[in-house]
Order: sequence, then structure tokens, then C-alpha cells
Amino acid sequence: MGRTYANKQEIVADLKTLLSEAQMAMVVDFQGLTVAELTDLRNRLRPSDTVCKVTKNTFMEIAITDQAQWQPLSQFLQGPSAFLLVKEDLGGAIKAYQEFQKVTKKTTIRGGVFDGQALNEEQVKAIGSLPSKEELMAQVAGALNALATKIAFGVKEVPASLARATQAIADKGEG
Repeated sequence: MGRTYANKQEIVADLKTLLSEAQMAMVVDFQGLTVAELTDLRNRLRPSDTVCKVTKNTFMEIAITDQAQWQPLSQFLQGPSAFLLVKEDLGGAIKAYQEFQKVTKKTTIRGGVFDGQALNEEQVKAIGSLPSKEELMAQVAGALNALATKIAFGVKEVPASLARATQAIADKGEG
């Protein structure tokens, strides 16, 4: 039995909701994956708040029709497609996918869309190599801590050098 019109509309509405929450979408050719492998991929992506959605390309085409920022996605809609919709941790999601891909060697990234721009596989991988939000915050905090330490050391050194100069003058006056 085929899908009803209402069921199709529900699928498209669900895709629109997922896209509205996503910062980035990747299209993956998932041909040859077993259900267990697809479940493994979804489990790997879950910590990075990424949804792996397998749906017909026509449903995704309808879902992006009135959304300008997702229009570039249409160029990747051919063949069996899985859509990785990343909500928060872009780098974490891409790294999780790359780890999965190393294990299975069955999938390839066709491309992605970030901030209304189409990305090829190399550009998606480049985003994955960027440090995560937490790593960047740690680097900034470390830099600020080092700066504060240098300032504190410099401020502490002013009275110490003044005391040494005063002592040297006092010693010179006695001699």
C-alpha cells in the first residue's frame, strides 16, 4: 500500500521542522549500508545533536522549495540519500561521520549546505577539522589566563624593583 497524501504532507512538514532547527545539512550516499550500520551512524551522530534522516529526494526537494538558504541542497539530490542535519556541533558531527566512514568504507559525502552556500566534500571535511566550540573557548580562556598572569607578574615586579633600587642607593650611601 502506498503513502497517503496526508502522510506525505506529514513527512515534508517534519523535514521542514528539522531544517529550520539545523545549521548545516550534509547529503550522504548511503547505498549498501545495512540497517545495523545505519543505526550505528545515528548513534554516533546523536551526541553532536545531529539527525540522520533517510527519505526520498522528492520529499526533500518539496521541503526546501520555499527555503532560500537550503536551495543549494537540490544539486545533491540524486540516488539514495541520507541527510545529516546538524543542529549545533558542526565539527563533532563531521568527525563522527568520518569515524563511521573509516569503519564501513561504504558511504560518501555528496556535499552539504552551510549558511546558504553549497559545499563540496573537501569543504565539509575542512569544517570538520576546525576546533569545536569548547576547544576554542578553552584556547581563549588559556590565552586570557596567560595574559593575566603576565600582567600580575609585571605589577608585582614594579614594587620589588623599586625596593631593590632603594636598597642599592642606601648601600651606596653607606659605602
